[in-house]
Amino acid sequence: MHATEPVAAVILAGGRGSRMGGADKGLVAYRGRPLVEWVLAAIAPQVEEVVISANRNLERYAADGCRVLPDTLPDYPGPLAGVLAALQAVNAEWLLVVPCDTPHLPADLAARLLAAARQENVPLAIAADDMRMHHTCFIVRSDQRSGLAEYLERGERAVRRWQAKLPSAEVRFDAAPFANLNRPEDLSNT
Repeated sequence: MHATEPVAAVILAGGRGSRMGGADKGLVAYRGRPLVEWVLAAIAPQVEEVVISANRNLERYAADGCRVLPDTLPDYPGPLAGVLAALQAVNAEWLLVVPCDTPHLPADLAARLLAAARQENVPLAIAADDMRMHHTCFIVRSDQRSGLAEYLERGERAVRRWQAKLPSAEVRFDAAPFANLNRPEDLSNT
């Protein structure tokens, strides 16, 4: 990329995969490759470092050459636990957050989110399209880690509620790159 400030990224692959029949979604094959490899290929050129938030198959994820960070909180507490683990582990001013089930992310995702956050002088920028916001595709400044830790310590888990507490920018993209592959039938429909 690389931006004027260091940017790292976390691929969120730590969920239970319940809509995918319990499969480890990041490792589900899509067009001959695991979903996580598609996401990694899309974002690695955009950032200084990529880490993967995962709670199963850690060795397999590590084979992609990234640090793998399991949640530090028990019982699959949701995507924000992966965000917190990444914020605690990376040495970058900004963290790009993306889910493992969006294989066609834009090549300028990090640059556009960072530019909006800097232009509006806010600690968070969230991807959106004309229909909705994509709450698990965002960039957050690393100085938000303690506030996120406190939010999770209170038992809160909702990404949208945490984001609503922060000043933020919304960045418009086409919808297609953010198509989630949540269920087995989604794999053959794209």
